[in-house]
Amino acid sequence: MSLNREIRLDGGSSETIETLYELYREPLYKFVFRYSGDQQLSIDVVQDTFEKLLKHHQYSPEKGRFKTYLFQIAYNTMVTKLKRRKKFWSLLPFVAPDSTTDLSMDEKLSVQKAVQQLPEVQRAVVLLTYYHDLTQKEAAEILGVPLGTVKSRLYHALKQLKEELEVDGDER
Repeated sequence: MSLNREIRLDGGSSETIETLYELYREPLYKFVFRYSGDQQLSIDVVQDTFEKLLKHHQYSPEKGRFKTYLFQIAYNTMVTKLKRRKKFWSLLPFVAPDSTTDLSMDEKLSVQKAVQQLPEVQRAVVLLTYYHDLTQKEAAEILGVPLGTVKSRLYHALKQLKEELEVDGDER
């Protein structure tokens, strides 16, 4: 990817992606961080926003300001990541970080071991969708399988992880 690629902005002017990154990186980061309170998520969302801008640039000055367009990409990216995280945590609540209980090293290792013991095709889907924050469609493209196959593998992997990592109600 060339960082010299120019993008036409409001009023017909154009800027390189590098210039836009320097101009909007900090405001986008602050917006996402204030919304989520998660530093790593904020960094990831800013990075993903500019990657999406490079790959799928569809900005049209007639539809509004560039800044609005860029913040919309960041917001949608953040919401998608948060929904994916929330779904994962609801399926496997004992791996969700919360303010009252952090996972012990043993618990983290147990989760890691359980993921490693999944069949290879299921492990790949779990890692791509939950650990690397890719959509199921993106995982399907990477793995070269239909979307339905990814959904099925993910369902079975999460079911197996829940069974493997099941804890009593008193434990956490």
